[in-house]
Amino acid sequence: MNHEPNALARYFRFNQHQTDLKTEILAGTTTFLTMAYILLVNPFLLGKEAGMDFGAVFVATALAGAIGTLLMGVLANYPIALAPGMGLNAYFTYTVVLGMDVPWQTALGAVFISGLIFLVLTVTKIRELIIHSIPPGLKHAVSAGIGLFIAFIGLKNAELIVANEATYVSLNSDLMKPEILLTLFGLVLTLLFMIRGVKGAVFVGMIGTAVVGMGIGVVEIPSALFSAPPSLAPTLLKMDLAGAFDMGFFAVIFAFLFVDLFDTAGTLVGVANQAGILKNNRLPRANRALTADSLATMSGAALGTSTVTSYVESTAGVATGGRTGMTSVTTALLFVLAIFFFPLVEVFASVSAITSPALIIVGVLMASSLKEIEWKDLSEAVPAFLTVLMMPLTFSIATGIAIGFILYPVTKIFAGKPKTVHPVMYVLALIFIARFIFLGSI
Repeated sequence: MNHEPNALARYFRFNQHQTDLKTEILAGTTTFLTMAYILLVNPFLLGKEAGMDFGAVFVATALAGAIGTLLMGVLANYPIALAPGMGLNAYFTYTVVLGMDVPWQTALGAVFISGLIFLVLTVTKIRELIIHSIPPGLKHAVSAGIGLFIAFIGLKNAELIVANEATYVSLNSDLMKPEILLTLFGLVLTLLFMIRGVKGAVFVGMIGTAVVGMGIGVVEIPSALFSAPPSLAPTLLKMDLAGAFDMGFFAVIFAFLFVDLFDTAGTLVGVANQAGILKNNRLPRANRALTADSLATMSGAALGTSTVTSYVESTAGVATGGRTGMTSVTTALLFVLAIFFFPLVEVFASVSAITSPALIIVGVLMASSLKEIEWKDLSEAVPAFLTVLMMPLTFSIATGIAIGFILYPVTKIFAGKPKTVHPVMYVLALIFIARFIFLGSI
């Protein structure tokens, strides 16, 4: 009976990190609950909206999260969980598949290629060069812009914001519709849970909204709690790599790669700092962690889901005491277990009043990056502001990134500081300019 815990303790170095198996399991469960909302939101975006098979996307989401999180735990020994990234799943759906009229198979091919490039960059150590070449202001602007983008999608899906010929968009004049009232209730309920510090507030808020929705007849009552998992066949290995290699896909692949790269780097540093893992401001086993992330993206694309990335919600598990990869192993096992709860997901994820509050709240959390931008320096503020603004206005993360990357070197030249811009930024700016000239909008 004691052999397995002892073996786990040695492998994950419980003594070194001053933790134990019970604490790690509790932390892993906490992390899972804080990010379980992705199991409802991702199938809604890729399945209901992008036209992929809903059941297959649900299984792909859970398995991709399990694989990525397990790799992070076993390879890097970090208490960090992974799953299809918020923002990138919306970009995949609304910009690439619906906006550019690209088949989802080709979009999956682009995701796979971005993961492969990420892996090559990690193995060859070029990753450090790229990370250091991008100014902090633009990194924070991209995160905040994605926050506004997915919050806007949440408002649109809930029909709180509707099209208007005179003003492009406006507030829905019929706010008394049951679906809209349920959305507002879900938003307030989730906000209450978050302010009160409830673990897994977003997920608990979705469940609470679903229960109320069933009570007022807006949400169907599930026919069962458990079932055999849906077939993965409709999305498994359906990537169109040849189509994704088309030159017009540079910006798409770059957007997937860029956001995953900096999401992961930022999350790793943030979670590791909270867990006390950072050594002399450096991250031990960083290459193993980034390798796990890139392999997770590639396996996710092969299974049938958008970019898999590290989740900042992992901090919830760390706050509960998680310090090692055993936290991640626990979260991964719960992701696998979740595939048997498909009847609940099938009903709940199809109702935008349940998923929209989660999108809006996550958008709020991501927008907090705005405080890190140097607003008093116009050469920093203008590129950052337009990066943030153009993502929701053009309905494209890639367009926001491109505009920011083009403007940043220009503003620094005007400010008399051209040498403060890394050469990589000048190259990227020229590539994005050429992309606009020869291939139009992104």
